Amino acid sequence: HNVEADIHTAPPLGFQGHGDNNRRMETLLPLDLLSFVLERDTSRVVPGARVKQSAGARGVQFLSPDASMSFPASQLLVNCDLFPKEFSIVITVKVNRFAPKVNEQRLREKETKSDEKHAGVILGLKLSQNSLHFVFNGHRKAAEHWSFQGIRLTPNQWHTLVLVIGLHHRKLTVDCNPGPSRAFPSDLNIQASRFHIGSRGRWKGLFSGLMRQLVLVPNSDASNQLCPSSDPRLAALSVPPLLLDLPVRRRQNERHDTSSGNLYICFTRELGVERPCSELLRGQLWFNPLKKGLYVCDGSVWITVLEGEHPTANHKRLDYVLEQQVLTTSSETHDVEVFQIQGIGLMAAMAHRSSASGSAVYLWTNLGFRLYQNISTHGALSWKHFQVGKKAYLVVSNSGTETNKSVDKQPESDFSVIYKWSNRRKRFVQFQTLQTYCARDWEAFNINEQTYLAVANHRMGNNNHTINSVIYKWSRSTKSFEVHQTLITSGAYDWEFFKVGPYHFLVVANAFDGMTTSLDSVIYVWIDGKFQVFQTIKTFCATDWEMFQIGSRVFLVVANGHRFQGNGPSQYTINSTIYELDMSGRMFVRFQDIVTYSAVDWEFFSLGEEYFLVVANSYNGESYSLNSILYRWQGYEGFVPVHWLPTFGCSDWEFFSSNGESFLIYSSAKAPLSKVFKLKTY
Repeated sequence: HNVEADIHTAPPLGFQGHGDNNRRMETLLPLDLLSFVLERDTSRVVPGARVKQSAGARGVQFLSPDASMSFPASQLLVNCDLFPKEFSIVITVKVNRFAPKVNEQRLREKETKSDEKHAGVILGLKLSQNSLHFVFNGHRKAAEHWSFQGIRLTPNQWHTLVLVIGLHHRKLTVDCNPGPSRAFPSDLNIQASRFHIGSRGRWKGLFSGLMRQLVLVPNSDASNQLCPSSDPRLAALSVPPLLLDLPVRRRQNERHDTSSGNLYICFTRELGVERPCSELLRGQLWFNPLKKGLYVCDGSVWITVLEGEHPTANHKRLDYVLEQQVLTTSSETHDVEVFQIQGIGLMAAMAHRSSASGSAVYLWTNLGFRLYQNISTHGALSWKHFQVGKKAYLVVSNSGTETNKSVDKQPESDFSVIYKWSNRRKRFVQFQTLQTYCARDWEAFNINEQTYLAVANHRMGNNNHTINSVIYKWSRSTKSFEVHQTLITSGAYDWEFFKVGPYHFLVVANAFDGMTTSLDSVIYVWIDGKFQVFQTIKTFCATDWEMFQIGSRVFLVVANGHRFQGNGPSQYTINSTIYELDMSGRMFVRFQDIVTYSAVDWEFFSLGEEYFLVVANSYNGESYSLNSILYRWQGYEGFVPVHWLPTFGCSDWEFFSSNGESFLIYSSAKAPLSKVFKLKTY
């Protein structure tokens, strides 16, 4: 039996490496390290670990020092080489019984031996029966060990520890009981370093207990956020969703437990009066007789389990989907953009593949869509409608694939074009050209009354996929768009802009880097006039992001196209994933996986008080003739399939309404047709 495995986390949080740059990230949000390793590849179970319930809560048990439990520090600590000067580490663990006769000298001997094989630890935590050992690269450029004595962790019980490092002191809080403080060096260089969770990549020192929470909080004393707590042993700052909402049977003689991860049922009788949902009510169910609804408290908001009709609610419900129109197009269509032009009506711009026939704008009439205007395009891949003030514009992504297929020479037609609506001519007229590189998507947005355009540059030539995508800003002086910022992307396929409160976000779907489709797609947040990395999420040929809100809850869903690595086979039947914004952890975490078939688009819409997602399934490895599926929001169950819509090479879905009726239109990238479906309600 390996004694050290019982004693040390060795370390659950550690860095190895060195460097001498001086950039430091001062604006980092709390980083949920455990969620990061558990959630970054949602298509499979994390190897080397399993979820286990013990003492009324879920935790992660480490079975082996798998590489998936380690990742470069640069993935979370972006553009900084120095660890934050002030930080907290929050960890919730359940330790096993400790083996006797292991002292600090033994610990130091083991650390010395491990250092012979690995680079020095920059910062780490180790755990023994009555002590927490904080290991760091000190002023002498050698590993230093600080021991917090007398913490008395009871075996087989959960404990939450908060290590706080200030500018000139440190302190340890155990189950909301504060400890002593001490001075600390200010600069820890983390260039080329790695996080290791549960071990240091070796069997020796593998943590044998359970871990429920591991959060790095830069520039903050996290104990003030956690304490006081009704259950200090399980005080929660950010617990991975995988470890939450576990129904367990209450033990005898046990009172109602509000600890994170337990779901105990309790009904309240207030007639329609909503009690504030807080950590104290986590797991309680509330029945609202006015709405005939059943809700569960997740610690911050009431989540719908079942809901009936509200007396004043919009009673519109989806009954069935009816094929309304088969629209014959001049060529295959990659994208549809539906929009309104004041005084004209509802329009749809279709990005046609053929350069000979170009693309087209259609006008919605009583008989369906009718051709309104042809526009010359070159391998068009997408359209985006936007406004600058009261002026309406369309921008097209030209790929130029049909006019010049040279690898070394940039085709002349690989210029995307902005068109402006002419009120006099009642047509879109060319306004500005922008050089792009097989542009797959445009996104338009406004921040602080300024208008921006983001282009997803997919590749330069046939082989170079890791290139700059560009953010353009509208110049009021030149009346045109100018480069504002460039962002490195890998086979970029889509941009999605959204707001949460006062914050502005932009997420890119990275699809391919020339070797693999298993890539990090990146969520950026707007800080000081620029987009900076907020979070990365592992995706597989990501082709689309769709943001939506249900009540106060914020979601992102990604369309994963396929798995591909090197010369191996492609896998088209894979999970696409819905992520929910964890307000306390300040990161998106996995909410639901949905099996898709080379998905290329998601569309969210609502009818009355019902919410829907429809996916564009394009290919299953054998056929393009597939059902694209319409999912309905079922509250606590997430999204469930309700309608199967026959499509062929489906490339895009758009929802629109006209005269009180609702419709869906899909485009085909494999046939010269698009279809309009009418959503029949009752």
